[in-house]
Order: sequence, then C-alpha cells, then structure tokens
Amino acid sequence: MKYIIFVLIFLICGVTFSQKIKVLDQKTGKVVKNVNVFNEALTINLSSDKEGFVVVSSFKEKETIIFSHLSYAIQRIKKNSLKKRNYIVYLTKQSEELDEVVLSVFKKDEKTNRIAEQIAVLSAKDIQKVSPQTSADLLATIPGIKVQKSQFGGGSPVIRGMESNRVLLVVDGVRMNNAIYRKGHLQNSISVAPNMLDKTEVVFGPSSVIYGSDALGGVIHYYTKTPKISEDKQVKSQLFSRFSSINHEITTNVSAEVSFSNWASFTSISYSDFGDLKSGSNRTHSFKDWGKVFYYSENVNGNYNANPTLNSDTELLRNTGYNQTDVLQKFYIPLSKNTDLKFNLQYSTSSNVPRFDRQTELKDITDTSSLKFAEWYYGPQNRFLVSSQLLINPNKNWLESGAITAAYQNIEESRIQRKFGSLERSYRKESVDVFSLNGDFSVPLTNDKSRNLSYGFELAYNNVNSNSYGKELNIVNGEIKGFSNDFKVQSRYPDAGSSYFSAAAYIGYRQDLNRKSTLNSGIRYTNTHLEAIWKDQTFIQLPETDISTDNSAITATLGYVYRPNRNWQLNGVLSSGFRSPNIDDVGRVREKAGNVTVPNINVKPEFAYSGEVSVQKYFNKRRFRLGANVYYTLLDNYIQRDFILNDDGSKKQVEFDGEFGNAVSNQNKGTAYIFGYTLNYLGKISNTINTSGFITYTKGRTYDTEEPMSSIPPLFGQFEMIYKKDKIEFSADFRFNSKKDIEDFNFTEGIDNHDLTPIVDTNAINDTDKFYGSPSWMTIGLNGSYFMNDNFSVQARVNNLFDEHYIEFASGISSPGRNLSLSFVANF
Repeated sequence: MKYIIFVLIFLICGVTFSQKIKVLDQKTGKVVKNVNVFNEALTINLSSDKEGFVVVSSFKEKETIIFSHLSYAIQRIKKNSLKKRNYIVYLTKQSEELDEVVLSVFKKDEKTNRIAEQIAVLSAKDIQKVSPQTSADLLATIPGIKVQKSQFGGGSPVIRGMESNRVLLVVDGVRMNNAIYRKGHLQNSISVAPNMLDKTEVVFGPSSVIYGSDALGGVIHYYTKTPKISEDKQVKSQLFSRFSSINHEITTNVSAEVSFSNWASFTSISYSDFGDLKSGSNRTHSFKDWGKVFYYSENVNGNYNANPTLNSDTELLRNTGYNQTDVLQKFYIPLSKNTDLKFNLQYSTSSNVPRFDRQTELKDITDTSSLKFAEWYYGPQNRFLVSSQLLINPNKNWLESGAITAAYQNIEESRIQRKFGSLERSYRKESVDVFSLNGDFSVPLTNDKSRNLSYGFELAYNNVNSNSYGKELNIVNGEIKGFSNDFKVQSRYPDAGSSYFSAAAYIGYRQDLNRKSTLNSGIRYTNTHLEAIWKDQTFIQLPETDISTDNSAITATLGYVYRPNRNWQLNGVLSSGFRSPNIDDVGRVREKAGNVTVPNINVKPEFAYSGEVSVQKYFNKRRFRLGANVYYTLLDNYIQRDFILNDDGSKKQVEFDGEFGNAVSNQNKGTAYIFGYTLNYLGKISNTINTSGFITYTKGRTYDTEEPMSSIPPLFGQFEMIYKKDKIEFSADFRFNSKKDIEDFNFTEGIDNHDLTPIVDTNAINDTDKFYGSPSWMTIGLNGSYFMNDNFSVQARVNNLFDEHYIEFASGISSPGRNLSLSFVANF
C-alpha cells in the first residue's frame, strides 16, 4: 500500500512541479525557441527549448514571469494565470510603449524608433472601433489623409497633396496600382473589405525605395487577416453584422479559421448593401440649396424615363446606392522550421455604381431640371487576386530572412452613359491582367542586429484591353425593348491593346550608429517599357498609332533618427521619387465639363524630391506624446492636364459622343512645390482615459505658372477622447475642415471640382467671382461598445451628431448626415 501512495505522491508532485508551458508566435502560431524566461529578482533564468517548451515549476505561484526575446516584445505574466492560458504564452512583435509599434510596411518588421519616415498604423482593434462602411472611410480616419468622393461607391485618398496614380496602394505585399490608374480621382481603394483587414499601414512621402514608382505621395498597405497553426485542431468562426440608418446599410461578414499543426486556413465573406444616402440638413454654411438634389434620373435597373423626375426629398441623394461582395481565402503552410508558404485568393465585385456627380450634372446651372445624363454609371467593379508567398528564414550570413511573392490580378471596370434627349447608350469596358513577382530579403550584418542590409527586386507586367461600342435603345410604349441600332464609340484606351512592364531592384541599409542614433538609406533602379496600338481613328487622329517608350530612373533615400534621451526623438529624411507615365497618362480619352482628354504619346516621367523633419516628445513617463512633421516636396517635370491650342492661340476642338469640346491632354510642365505639416498627439490621461488628435496643413503651387496645384486640401484635423473600463468603452470625436478659398483652387485640370462649390454670382464671367470655394465644417461623433464576454460584443456609433451638411473638398457628393450605426460581433 505504501508503494501505491508513494507513486501517487510522485505523480502529483511531478505534475505540480514540472509545469511545462509552450511559447508561441502570436502571429503564426509557430514555436519560439531560445526565449529567456526569468523572474524580477533575476534569481531564476531559464530558456525555451527547440520545441518552445520551458518548465516553470521553480517559480512561485504569485510570482511574475518575464519572457524576453530579441525579436519580440517583453511579456510579463503571473504564474497563477498560466492555467487560464492553457499553459501557452504568445509573444507578439508589438509593445504597449508608444514608440515601439512594429511596422511591416518596409517588408521587414521594424520598430518605429528606428524609422525616420512619417508613418501611421491602424490595427484590427482600431478598425473595429471605427467601424467604417468602406475602406475609403477607414483611410479618412488616419492622420494626414483626406479622402475625395465623386460618388458614394468610391473614395480617393489624398496624401501630402497627391492622390490617384501618385499614391501607391498595396495589399499583402502585392501592388494594386496598375497601368490605368489615372490622374484625378480613383475608387479602387474600396475593393478590400475593412472586416478582412488585420491592419493598415501608411508611409508618407516618396522615401520608400522598397516600393518605388507611383509612391510620390506615399504608400497605403492593406494587410488581410492570416491564419495561424495550432498543435491541437482548432476551429474559430466570427459573425459581424451592422446596420446604418443614413443609407440603410446592411453589412454582414462571416469568417472561419481552421488551424492544424501543419496547416491553417482562413475564409472570410463580406456582403454590404447600401441604399441611397441622406445628407445633413443643418446648413450652417448658409447656402440653402447647395448639394440638394431637385431632380434625378429614374433610368436605372433597366427602366426608361425620357425626362428627369422631381425629387420629393431634396436631401435624399438619389442614385447613390450599390452593393459589394468581398471574398478572402488564405492558407498558411509551414513547410519546415525555416520555410513557410502563404496562399492568398481575393475576389471583390460590386453592382453597378452610379456616378453621382455626373448624374447631377446640369446643362444650364440656372435650371435644376436640365440634367445632362439620363445614365452614367460604372459597371460592376471586379478585382481578382491570387498570390503565393514563400517566406524563408535560413539564418545565413548572406540571408537571414526573405519573401518571394508571385501574383496574378485581373481588374475589370466599365463606364456606361446616355444623355437625356438621346437613345444612344455608350459602353466602355476595360480589363487589365497583371502578373508580378517580388523578392524581398534582409540580413543583419552584426550579431546584435544593429546593422541591417535589405535588398530585393520587383517585376510587373500589365496587359490592357479596352473595348467600346454603342447601342441605340428601342423604346416601345415607354419601355426598353432591346436595341435598334449599333454605332461606333471612341474607346477609353488604345483599342488594339496596350501593355506596361516595369522592372526594379533596390538595396537598403539601416545602422544604429550608437544607442542614440540610427541611419537609414536606400537606392532603387526602375525601368519601364510601354507599348500601345490605336487601330480606329474615326474620332481621334494621332501622329503615331503604334508607340513604344522606355523610361528609367534611380531614386534614393537617406534618413536619420536621433534619440538624445528616452523622451525625445528627432527625424530627418531626404528622398527622391519617380513616376513613369502609364497607359492612362499616354492614351486616355474621356470628356468632363466640356473638356475632352485626348492621348499625348510624348508625355515623360515626373520626379519628386522631398525633405522632411519631425520631432516627438514624450511626457509623464512616456504616457503622453507630442509630434510634429514638416515636409517640402519639389515636383520636376510634373504632369498636368492642360488645353491644346491651335496655331492662332485658340483652344482646339474635338468631337466626343456627338458633341464638340475643348481638347486637353496630359502634359509635362516645369517645377512645382508642395509644403505641409502634421501636428499630432497621443496619450493616456489615466488608466481608463486615452486621447489623440492631429492637425494637417498643405499648400501647393507651381513655380512656372504660379497657380495652385490640384488636390491640395484645406487645413483639417480630428480630436478624440476614449474612456475604457472593464467591458465598456466610450469615445467622442471632433472633426473639422477649414474653408478653402476659390483663389486656391486649380481651374486648369478640373480635378478640384471648383464648379461644384456654392455659386455666389450666376452672372459673373470669371470663376473666381462666380464660385465661393469650399466652406468650412465641423462634426461631432459618439461611439459606445460593450464587450459582454470574450465571444460577444455590441457597438453603437453616432456620426455627425448635429446633422451638419457639408461636402469634402473636391468631392462631388454631400457627406452623410446624422448616422446611427449598430453592429454586433459574435465569436465561436
């Protein structure tokens, strides 16, 4: 009997005193070896083995165990809480300290206190709190970013006074920008559902040699959620549902993560249905009719109505609703301890998206019933992406880690339009196939990783197909009964096909000169090749119909970070950027406001040279931070749309869809500058109250013509206060936008949409006397969340509390009025 008792005591003591825990990577679920495990008194010092295990029985029950690893943030855990964690400790590469947020946007995780560039990060928790209807609405919450909208189904981010093809969009390491990204306003940023994002990172300015071409204003990098492996089979699922009152939005997102020891899968499907938008009714700007919709077209969903329809509610923005479906499928497969494979499939599609600003365009600004277009809408916007990414960690002298990403994308978009008084409907459809291959590698040159070398390459091939045709409606008893005739329509891009190829290589070097300073440097070589063929010259005649162009450039960046002590950080960056003309710059044909853009096969690259300085100061034991960033960018050989003149100096006229308009084209100009600054703060007032805020100012002018640059927003900012305790979180935000005087608008290009600002004198000859400019505005929003438990939470938001009517600068649609949104999250 005594032997049995002895065995039982031995087994119990063995279980008690050989408590073994496992240390895993929070992001991937892989084991982390060589983790230092010790107590605060430093009397115990252990290390996790090659399987990630460490025995912690020598620690006291109420003792704090510290986990430390060079590549991870320090983790402190009470021993008596390990049981609740199932004896698993997850290490993360993100610290709670304000200066130690880890970025992936540089293709390698780096702490912000080693990076000279201005950056911004939104985590999955931030995204859930903001609860944006689209990814464009998400970007609008980031300090320093302004978003323009021509219709509700869109959103064009503006960074440092640049937008569209001067801002680079990236998703999971794959460049979204393609050969038909245009100068003006883009809606492509919404083709990634916010609920699928793990985080969003932004690098401001042209300093990133890793991404190179197109990133003159900055880089916006979407990171979608990635599954992680588990020693035990796990199945996790989530349901997200939201309703918004302002446009009767219903969004539903369902996701499922399946984890095994040797592979993992994440599936997410999101569907959003948006009704017509309601604008605000409180017109503190004193323009009683500005932004109202008095008449609208009922020619939607196959309906026919020969005349505009009187709108019974002028603040209801008819023809703004649409729906969108997004699908994400991602696999994570660890091939070995040092090699992982990610397989990524994304698909986004929408219904027809009405182009609101064109559907409200008037033939006569004095007659609100004189609508120009019976139909003007984008066809379904389709984006398909499939990519595979091989992550390698050989830990060799010449290569510590790297990623090779191969991807294929197909983008489809179309434009359908018909004018009132005409039965001729025109179709313009584009399809772009993009093949890309990226390689990004890094190696520490010293054991303490104080000196790091990064290098890589990027190859991308774009094939563009542009198709156009016309159909004449057959109307019988007021209904559309097919078509009665076909007619020719000018294609948007070269009708016989076009292609764009880019190849680039870069090398970067980062060194901690001492414990107080870090040097960042890099250089990139980019070469582009463009081919385009025009076949039909019925409408537009070109001196050459078969063109081939080559452009190349070397760009570089030099950054310096100085930390004189723990509470100060000073940054400086000198950088250059390069954007080679794409198919849209060279070969687009379109009409807007009586101006017809025609091809210019002689347009050349534009360059940007930028300098910036920033300072950060910490207070109250690093619980509060003030920051300021000031930059100056010189644009050389900048591309601007301008009129084509005849020999006698008069404006050249060309025909487009049966009407003549002024011929304009993208042309290289001289030099211009953009200057600006962002002031921001972030801090913890107490253990339950946090606050943040920013103010952004931008100014841009041309040196050669002394006129304002396009896309320069007025002063804007946001301030927020957050209260969080236990299961409850409340927040309030204040957003504002100052006035932009009409004299500060660019009239030449039309991108600023000065003609959509309030009219002050219909009889004035000059635009500066006729239009007011962009009025100032301010809004207040409230947010409340309740986390019932780890599995269920509810959220309520009220945006634009006082129902202010306002229109964002350069936008063609009023912003939402008072909006109540309710959302629910369930985890299973």
